[in-house]
Amino acid sequence: MRILICDDDPLFTGQLEKAIHLYFSKSHLKTPTLVSFSNGMELLSDEGEKDLVFLDIEMPGMNGIYVGNELKKQNRNTLIIVVTSYAEYLDEAMRFHVFRYLSKPLNRQRLFRNLTDALNYYHNQSMKVPVETRDGVRTLPSSDIIAVEAQFRKVIVHTLTCELESVRNMNYWTELLPANCFFQSHRSFLINLEYVTDFDHSTIHLANGTLSAYLTRRKYKAFKDAYLLYLESTR
Repeated sequence: MRILICDDDPLFTGQLEKAIHLYFSKSHLKTPTLVSFSNGMELLSDEGEKDLVFLDIEMPGMNGIYVGNELKKQNRNTLIIVVTSYAEYLDEAMRFHVFRYLSKPLNRQRLFRNLTDALNYYHNQSMKVPVETRDGVRTLPSSDIIAVEAQFRKVIVHTLTCELESVRNMNYWTELLPANCFFQSHRSFLINLEYVTDFDHSTIHLANGTLSAYLTRRKYKAFKDAYLLYLESTR
């Protein structure tokens, strides 16, 4: 994992770096690569992985709103935690799906809670899963899976780029994929909550309408609650 900080205040950057190191030390976890930048241009020019970014809004040159949008264009899975003294920017920041919003001065306990949420989300989204087919095995991130569908005697794994026929049954996929990101809406469908576009009492539309899944009426409330909880965890 790689954590980046982008803030033009060197004093605050130093405080945040120390707090992050303390969090991983107290959690008995190996501290990931931690890199700091003083402006958005430096951050966007960085060619390394951008897994988690602490992003200031008020900076000279490119402001954090522009930088955040560009980061999401580069990689939609980048987790962004906005850190600023200016709460009026929250609405604009939410447009590029900011993961969390922290106000200055830094509240260490709140930072630690948000780091825990970010790590859990990151590990679930970056989890590699093997899709075993009759032709071989293809490994891909679980975040690339839109849904798993049982079609008669076949099990189809719908991904961002293709459809794969799995030799494993639905029980295997239900146990394998993270429960906080995937929901079995019907005996024939296991869907990734990230790709939900809209839903009613019988149907869930996924990936901007490119795929539809059945929703059992008795599971409607449980699905709605799971989906709202998922949305809350990404904000």
